[in-house]
Amino acid sequence: MKTAVLLMAHGSRIAEANNDARYIADMIRGMSGHDIVEVAFREMHEPNIQQGVDICVAKGAERILMMPYFLFMGAHVLKDLPEEIEAARNRYPFLELEMGRHLGVHPKLAELQLERVRESLGRLGWN
Repeated sequence: MKTAVLLMAHGSRIAEANNDARYIADMIRGMSGHDIVEVAFREMHEPNIQQGVDICVAKGAERILMMPYFLFMGAHVLKDLPEEIEAARNRYPFLELEMGRHLGVHPKLAELQLERVRESLGRLGWN
């Protein structure tokens, strides 16, 4: 079965800000070996999540791992994204759709934040 990964991001009114999610998807595609890695946005930008599912199906996906690109487990992760998945299941009953975990708390995120703290302290000369 052909598996797709759909990265579900929040979306921003500032179009350029949405490019970061696309860069992450490109990196995941290169690092994972999955042919189909797409990005869709919950709000304010296209493709929206249903359009993202459509893109994956058009590329031959038979199952989609829908990955929340959200830091915290808020209303989008708990309510809105599951509703989007249910809507996609109704549209594509033959398609396997599952949601992965949001980013959440992870030592790698703490390491990255510490790196940013150190960069900022150095730039400000506050070491």
